[in-house]
Amino acid sequence: MSERVEQTISSFDGTELAVHRMGAGRPVVLLHGLFSSAEMNWVRFGHAGKLVEAGFEAIMPDLRAHGTSGKPHAPESYPPGVLARDAAALVAALDLDDYDLVGFSLGARTSARAVIEGLQPRRLVLAGMGLEGLAGWNRRAAYFIDAIDRFDEVKRGDPAFMPVSFMKTMKIDRVAARLLLQAVDDTAPAELSAISMPTMVLCGDKDDDNGSAERLAETLPDARHVEIPGTHMGSVTEGALGDALVRFLGNND
Repeated sequence: MSERVEQTISSFDGTELAVHRMGAGRPVVLLHGLFSSAEMNWVRFGHAGKLVEAGFEAIMPDLRAHGTSGKPHAPESYPPGVLARDAAALVAALDLDDYDLVGFSLGARTSARAVIEGLQPRRLVLAGMGLEGLAGWNRRAAYFIDAIDRFDEVKRGDPAFMPVSFMKTMKIDRVAARLLLQAVDDTAPAELSAISMPTMVLCGDKDDDNGSAERLAETLPDARHVEIPGTHMGSVTEGALGDALVRFLGNND
């Protein structure tokens, strides 16, 4: 496997973002999901390695308030659309002008917003995402904010048990995460016409956490829906995820 290179960049407001890079081929920016990290989402289960073996460079930031990136506690560090602005800052800092963009769950929301606001990857992958999830962030955010607020009292059987358990595993900074949850923008279906590049909507066959992946693919101008095994969290552990990325991004048609 290719050696991993670690670096940091300063985002638009000076917050330091950790960036993990593997490989030396065509750049693919990969944005992980909520409470996760580049290591957990892309490296641990082999997806980045498969991309590297196929001739790509995997560029994997830890999102703000996640992993080894900055976790500021000041509310002003979380303006609306902060993650899309971070993605644009990353592309600018690394001087990327011909690249692909992949996002899972929160990373998919971020990728969609970043494209709507001006990023132009060659190809786009929205994974773990459905049409309703892009426009229904307030409901999802409230679910996770509740899990943070009741963190110390949640027991097995509680609807918040799984996110709390994952936050514990990932040693999430709850103050920073709570602020971030309030800074994610909704994306209305009417805005999706701006996503004109070839797009793959990749989703587990038991994943309906963020609505209908099929409807999202149907709404986008140039998209295909691809199904892999798994639930929302489980699909990340499936080798099929990395295989699907390689097939789609390696297709020059």
